[in-house]
Amino acid sequence: MMQKDKEQYNVKQIQPFLAEGAEEHFFQIMQGYNRMMAYYRCAIMEVETKFNVLNEEFSLQHDRNPISGIKSRLKSLPSIREKMDRKGLEFNLQNVEKELNDVAGVRVICSFVEDVYLLADALLKQDDITLLEKKDYIAHPKENGYRSLHLIVTVPIFLEHEKRIMKVEIQLRTIAMDFWASLEHQICYKKDFEFTETMAKELYECAQLSADLDTRMDNLRSQVDLQK
Repeated sequence: MMQKDKEQYNVKQIQPFLAEGAEEHFFQIMQGYNRMMAYYRCAIMEVETKFNVLNEEFSLQHDRNPISGIKSRLKSLPSIREKMDRKGLEFNLQNVEKELNDVAGVRVICSFVEDVYLLADALLKQDDITLLEKKDYIAHPKENGYRSLHLIVTVPIFLEHEKRIMKVEIQLRTIAMDFWASLEHQICYKKDFEFTETMAKELYECAQLSADLDTRMDNLRSQVDLQK
């Protein structure tokens, strides 16, 4: 489920993010923002449905589910504003849709590494999905040990009177990868905390342990499959 369902903003919340002297446009901008976020929620639902269908099909063909869980989130207004500022872009709805790829996010937690690539390939073969960007941090982990497969895709949503093409960031990772990434985020993103080189080394070694665990579990599954 989405972590923040139907996040709405009133005039007082929107006001700090508008240019000076734009008070007369508060209501229109508030409506536009909430409409845009509704579109992103619809895009998330489309992507989640696609993965649920793939999971169901795979369970029929192979007698197991490749997906352990699906999480989703919408970027909050302060986070959107902060990212726009970092990019040196004016904060408006057009720029948000055009310049940001991760307003809508879906995370797919898989059982095995092989499942990550199987699901990604199956999704990208669908003719209404367009791949904009792919970053394989499983084959090429980040310096801190982070592993995951990142996809930026577009997906159509069908409204009453129009079709809109929306961008969604998809992260696919194993249970072990998600365990490490979730705890790494809690450890490293505390305010006013100095993360030492020793801690970074320890965290990287934990990432290696999680990678080794994935490899061992993959090997065990292969042995079981050979005996079927």
